[in-house]
Amino acid sequence: MSGKEKSTESIPKVPSHINRKLATSFQKSRLSPDIVPFLFEEIRKGSIVALSQGITLVESKKEQDNILAQELIQKCLPYSGNSVRIGITGVPGVGKSTFIETLGTYWMTQHKKLAVLAVDPSSSMTKGSIMGDKTRMEKLAASDQVFIRPSAAGTSLGGVTQMTRETIILCEAAGYERIIVETVGVGQSETAVYHMTDIFLLLKLAGAGDELQGIKRGIIELADAILINKDDGDNQLATKKAKNHFSKALHLLSVKENDWQPKVLSCSALHNKGIAEANLMIAQYVQFTKQNKSFDRRRKQQDINWLHKTIENRLLSQFYQNKQLQSEIASLEKLVVNKKLSPFQAAETLLKKFT
Repeated sequence: MSGKEKSTESIPKVPSHINRKLATSFQKSRLSPDIVPFLFEEIRKGSIVALSQGITLVESKKEQDNILAQELIQKCLPYSGNSVRIGITGVPGVGKSTFIETLGTYWMTQHKKLAVLAVDPSSSMTKGSIMGDKTRMEKLAASDQVFIRPSAAGTSLGGVTQMTRETIILCEAAGYERIIVETVGVGQSETAVYHMTDIFLLLKLAGAGDELQGIKRGIIELADAILINKDDGDNQLATKKAKNHFSKALHLLSVKENDWQPKVLSCSALHNKGIAEANLMIAQYVQFTKQNKSFDRRRKQQDINWLHKTIENRLLSQFYQNKQLQSEIASLEKLVVNKKLSPFQAAETLLKKFT
């Protein structure tokens, strides 16, 4: 059997007439109602094709697609929640993709199904994204145990897309036991991933000049563990010093609500150093939080947060899509630019008309 034949057989088979229907429907964004039950059944069987198409449906901005997407999510919801959700963030160049590939490869030896939801930053000018995560994770991309979904961040803050939570639900319904959410970077606003994952890992570099930033409140206090990457070669001494600095910094912060003491580990994803220790720490965290019931409490609080964020996003979308307000917004913008009206007064005027 040729390599081409093998790769074809590894992809879940989808009936040709459904494939044509889906392709046509997605291009025209006019999905027929019977698509949802089919997608749900195929997702439950572990079909990567159906999962990808389901996520595309969820990420669609069209109102008709949104209705079907919510129906699909509702069907998948009872089959979700059985994974460990891991948030990973860090500055560009810290080695997030290499770390994820090495850790994911380690999980593959344990026969764990892994989904990687990688969020790429969107250009503020062109609105485009590179979406190159699959090329940076070649080993994982070639495995049938791993599903990698790059998505554009768009205008969403928090280092994730607006529909990342929904995507997690679909991946869990498809049977993925580990779900990694890789954020676009790190900053004061990029903490949304904390509110949708079970454990939040912050990757750092030694010698980058930000060791003392550990004493500042912000993303550091959200981290359940700090991993100092690239602990190899001439960087090992600097890594040891950074590990000491961050350990001291974490002790200055308040005790976490779940009583977990954040850990500081060093690793070299490139040389597979410290990866087994990172996996053990994640397992210890899950066991600890499940025993003291904080794991479930965090999940429930995240569901409430998801509800509130969904309300905010829906209201914002409805506001800007309101045709009666669109011309009013344009005229008020001119008044604001010409300093005849303050932005606050203009906003008050628009919000009163909207409500």
